[in-house]
Amino acid sequence: MAAIDVWAQVTTERMAREPWMATLLRWTGREGEVIVPTIADTIAAMDAAGVDIAFLSAWHGPRGSLISNDEVAAQIAEAPDRFRGLATVDISNPMEAVREIRRVVDGKTFVGVRLVPWLLDLPPNDRRYYPVYAACVDAGVPFCTQIGHTGPLCRSEPGRLIPYLDDVLLDFPELKVVGGHVGFPWIDEVVSLALKYPNFYVDTSAYAVHRLPDDLVKFMKGPGGKRVMFGTNWPMLSPAQCLKALDSLGLTDEGKFNFLEGNARRVFGL
Repeated sequence: MAAIDVWAQVTTERMAREPWMATLLRWTGREGEVIVPTIADTIAAMDAAGVDIAFLSAWHGPRGSLISNDEVAAQIAEAPDRFRGLATVDISNPMEAVREIRRVVDGKTFVGVRLVPWLLDLPPNDRRYYPVYAACVDAGVPFCTQIGHTGPLCRSEPGRLIPYLDDVLLDFPELKVVGGHVGFPWIDEVVSLALKYPNFYVDTSAYAVHRLPDDLVKFMKGPGGKRVMFGTNWPMLSPAQCLKALDSLGLTDEGKFNFLEGNARRVFGL
């Protein structure tokens, strides 16, 4: 089967040298490395695991751009049949954030927007996100975010789902929201929101599939078969690492298809 990786990034030198990156790399046993993959490295890793398309994220933090939208556009241009983009914005300037989404997010090359609450230390129900949500609805694209605890030594509270993401889903029923990084340790909250809201989805980035929480796997094999999609968090994890034990999940052929690519194609309109 083919696959779509809904969370990857081709890190820049300035992002790779962020202080919090060092703490993140401890989780993958790569402490001390400066990880700046090339597009060729990324495609080779995708090919090794049968990944057809990867979504490359732009990043913006409190101190400025880490991977700009224009840098992601240039990365995509090197292999436009293999990549799509997820844009970022500076939420401290709401009108400029809306203009930037209108500038770059076309639903074809850039297919969504991603912001990471732990990096901003702001939960997703903060008022500064709300113009971004409205712009995503107007553009007809999902809003992608991080849920659960953080690998870096930063506060995990902004990644808690209830009440923060619960508020967003209530206020924006037309907005598709994709919560990345599984949501551990709040898996009960992940499942309850996915059952409650038809516009909420989950991706498994930052986890090899054999490490997925049992309750999430149970959800995938039951009512969540069309709500969970594959991601890696490349280059922190490779697609081959993430998919090595795919058969251990016990998914049906239909379940594998939906998890690996079907859900992403539908949610992101590929």
